Parts: sequence; structure tokens; C-alpha cells
Amino acid sequence: MDSPNSSTKNGANNDAHLQALYPFLTESKVDHVDMNVALLNSVEQKMQQHQNVIHAFFEKNTQKVVDCAKAIADMYKQEGQLFTMGNGGSSSDASHIAVEFLHPVTTGRPALPAYDLSCDKTVMTAIANDVGYQHVYARQVANLLKRKDALIGISTSGNSDNLLRAFAQAKKIGAITIGLAGGNGGEMAKSGLDHCLIVESDSIHRTQECHVAIYHVLWDLVHTLLASERGGLNKNNPKMKLSGGDE
Repeated sequence: MDSPNSSTKNGANNDAHLQALYPFLTESKVDHVDMNVALLNSVEQKMQQHQNVIHAFFEKNTQKVVDCAKAIADMYKQEGQLFTMGNGGSSSDASHIAVEFLHPVTTGRPALPAYDLSCDKTVMTAIANDVGYQHVYARQVANLLKRKDALIGISTSGNSDNLLRAFAQAKKIGAITIGLAGGNGGEMAKSGLDHCLIVESDSIHRTQECHVAIYHVLWDLVHTLLASERGGLNKNNPKMKLSGGDE
């Protein structure tokens, strides 16, 4: 257990660090000019970090992204369906992926079946209440996924237990498993997924921003790969109708 002196010292160090980053916060009267300069610098730094993280990811993982897109495209050629999952902000990203595929905003791109497993609040809360939140996705995967389907899970840490359990269930079924993670990939990187795309950043925000870029690129690549067979897909599968929106 830390001594009182140790706690005081740590608090002082934290205060000093905060003051160095944002000196205007500790002043009795704020200089609005200085504050604006500090905020402008903060924006520039964050945008530079944003660009650096995305550049570093794609420089290292371009082939992995292409391989993942090929797997999703092949899944759709077999008339499979895409399922997505995540928690918190990553749940929003999972919904974003599903709607991009199911209702593409680019004219001429076919709608492809994709479903976010967090959308049914009745199912989610029932499973969480009865058997625990760690099972909210695995239970759905066991009942909804088929061997020809694919499952995308998003976790900035790579350690979300409910995603890992769902991936394990999907692997038993034989479905394609795709993970988007951050940091070192956490347990997701060790779980034997078919495809695991890791954004090597400790920042949750920069990781999430890169995840958005990744799945937008995946979406575009999948449609490019399906383009030569688009007519056959639309003819044989009523779920794959053309969307009428503009990008």
C-alpha cells in the first residue's frame, strides 16, 4: 500500500504534467488568445497522429486487408451473410459496417445481406439477464450463423470476452471469422481468427478512426471483387438488389 507521502507526490506529478500540457487551466484568469493557440496546436497534433496511425497500418497490412476482402467477397458469392458485433463505440462501428453493406449509398452497388447482432435489444437484454452479458453474441451466433457466413467483431483492446466467445462459436460452425483490434491485438490476436486486422496504437480514438478507414476500404474492395459477377448475383439472389442512393 502506498504511503500518504507517495500519494501526495504522485498527485503533484500529475498536476505538473497537466499544467505542462494545458497551462491555461491552472491560471486564475484565462488568456483566451493563449487558450486558442493551445487548442489549435492540440488539433494539429491529433490530426498528425490520425494520419500517422492510418498510414502505418496500411503500409504494414495492405495484403491482409486485400485477403480479408477476398474472403468476404467469396462468402457473398456462395450466398452467405455477414454478421457484425462490438461493444460501445465498436458496436456503433459494427452497425456502420452492416448498413454500408445492406444499404450502400453509392449508385449501382448491390445491397448485400449484413446484420448487426446488437440491434435486437430484446434478445440482447434477455441473454444478458438470464445467462450473462458474456454470452450475448455467442448465443446468437450459435442460432443464426451457417458455415457459409462470416462474422466481424470489433474491439479496440482485442479482449472483449463476449466477442471472443462468439468467435469461438463461429469457428465451431465453420464460419469465416474477422477481427478488428487495437494495441497488440489482445486475446483476439491469439484466438486463431481467419483474419485479424490490428491497429497498433494505444489511443482508442486513433484506433477507432483507423477501423472506420479499414471497413470502408473493405466495403469498396468487396464490391470491386464482385463487380464481374454482379449481374448473376442480382439475378439469382433477391436479397442483392441495387441500391439507389448517391455517395
